[in-house]
Amino acid sequence: MSITGFLATVRALKNRNYRLFFIGNGISLIGTWMQTVTIGWLVYKLSHSSYTLGATGALGTLPVLLFSIFGGYVADRINRFRIILTTQTLAMIQALSLAILTLTGHITVNHILFLSFVLGLINAFDIPARQAFVVNIVEKKEELANAIALNSFLVNSARLIGPSIAGVLVAAFGEGICFLINGISYIAVIFALLMMKVPSAKQVIDGRENENVLKKLHEGFSYVKTFVPVRTVILYVGFFSIFGMFYGVLMPVFAKEIFHGTARTLGFLIGSGGTGAIIAAIYLASRSTHSGLGKIIHIAGIVFGTGLILFSYTNNFWFAVMILIVVGAAMVLQIVTANIILQTLVSDEKRGRVMSFHTLAFMGTQPIGSYIAGVLGKTIGTQGTVFVSGIICIIGAIIFKVKYVSFLKKIETTVMDDSQRMLIKQTFSAQ
Repeated sequence: MSITGFLATVRALKNRNYRLFFIGNGISLIGTWMQTVTIGWLVYKLSHSSYTLGATGALGTLPVLLFSIFGGYVADRINRFRIILTTQTLAMIQALSLAILTLTGHITVNHILFLSFVLGLINAFDIPARQAFVVNIVEKKEELANAIALNSFLVNSARLIGPSIAGVLVAAFGEGICFLINGISYIAVIFALLMMKVPSAKQVIDGRENENVLKKLHEGFSYVKTFVPVRTVILYVGFFSIFGMFYGVLMPVFAKEIFHGTARTLGFLIGSGGTGAIIAAIYLASRSTHSGLGKIIHIAGIVFGTGLILFSYTNNFWFAVMILIVVGAAMVLQIVTANIILQTLVSDEKRGRVMSFHTLAFMGTQPIGSYIAGVLGKTIGTQGTVFVSGIICIIGAIIFKVKYVSFLKKIETTVMDDSQRMLIKQTFSAQ
């Protein structure tokens, strides 16, 4: 890649506030991924149960299902900067609590279940605010898609680095040190937030100080329900989250039972997915147009499902690693592209509420997926569960294409202004 091409790929970093957020968040995310992989390993070590593993994932995301819509309203109504500062501080306290319990030898599965629920509650408010906050720290709207793709690069770079570090540290020092490092890492993002120069004025939905909360929540729901492109993308994200993430929930079982490995093996498997995700994020960041994003989701969905089918019954570790690189890339191409489509089509006064539906679809539905993964893992086996997941994901990708192609055929008779109609055509074109 030439210097010009590289600068174009990271063009959103020209914004000072976004650059600070990128650096601070990057450090914190490494700790977050260390904690994520360590919790899965620790739960399975304590319980020896794929069902309990699924239940832990479910409890960690259940609050998002229950409260993220209200979190989206708050993100449209209250200063997003202050929301994120508060949630990051609370997440730091949660991580340090895990560290203290583990390092003192008092940790139990019940402690982990409770603290996972607490973190999920924090995320119900943090994620909609964080996603909507990006538009407030990127000065040019045409750089928004690049910023979203760079965020994905950041998350997945941390996904590659964090589990690898966690695997080494757990083997050498135990799980508690990973929780402690995660707690300390939140200082970076909190410091970055405090260094930003952001407007102190609170956000006001539709420019009005006083409004009925339920009415505003209903407005957001009605917008998502009636605006077909947004509804189609959000429903697909929810479908993918429920049926496509089985393999992630059951990865500790693959590491220990299928490949007869240790925490380092688990870190390697998750890191492999992170490698593919980084490649996909770089590709999305290098794109200068939003044309053809719908086609990307469809093709990536087919590739993702096929990858899961191949991964499900392989007993060769290195072949599994190669497959997970492809799976990780396809996952990011679907989820991040969906995020870009929503951020492109939605106006800022509704952004928090719409992104809360995206959060609900992606994370809020994961309790359902985690529970199903745990039940199926217990009844038809870990490998059979991932095989079924792959088949369902391929079917879902085909349905997604049918839905948006059907809408494009009717778009000329749909009530909307010409600029929005053209934007939708470009987004879901076959280019």
